[in-house]
Amino acid sequence: MERNELYPIFLKVSNLNVLIVGGGNVGLEKLTFLLKSSPNAKVQMVAPEFLDETRELAEKHHVDVVIASYHKDFLQGKHMVVACTDKGEVNQKIYNDCREQSILVNVADNPPLCDFYMGGIVTKGNVKVAISTNGKSPTTAKRLRQFFEDVLPENIDDLVNNLNKYRKTLQGDFQDKVDALNEFTKSLVEKKKDI
Repeated sequence: MERNELYPIFLKVSNLNVLIVGGGNVGLEKLTFLLKSSPNAKVQMVAPEFLDETRELAEKHHVDVVIASYHKDFLQGKHMVVACTDKGEVNQKIYNDCREQSILVNVADNPPLCDFYMGGIVTKGNVKVAISTNGKSPTTAKRLRQFFEDVLPENIDDLVNNLNKYRKTLQGDFQDKVDALNEFTKSLVEKKKDI
């Protein structure tokens, strides 16, 4: 059985410089996905032309739209890159250039040319759940995202904030605090038994 060896992290993309190369539908999809989760992301987009929808979205956020063909110089100062042009040779060049400079890269719809995937994300206040299918099935990730959006209560943020206040009142060492919080929250994951 194949194993998913991805290591999930949550990036503060407002502290990073992101480049999206491609101005078509896939570029718009990647930008929309990124900004939905991180509205203050610092993004530069490069393409010979852009959809009107992309321009409108860019104007509402910190997105620098550059009308140009991709060149290696656009990687200067970037931390991560999403390549989504409709030209395979350009995407391959972007991948190669990023690998040379140790920049994280995602080539859309090409899992072997990805250092990371943009999975399904559910956000309810301070709670964020990320879902990955190891690049195998974005549709499954989408369905799981819809499931978690339905089952996570809208007021889960109240629980998070209350637990944060409770955590600050706890005394003792780290393990004592972990034990107290585990005891306090175990009812969240216990299965209800039929009576």
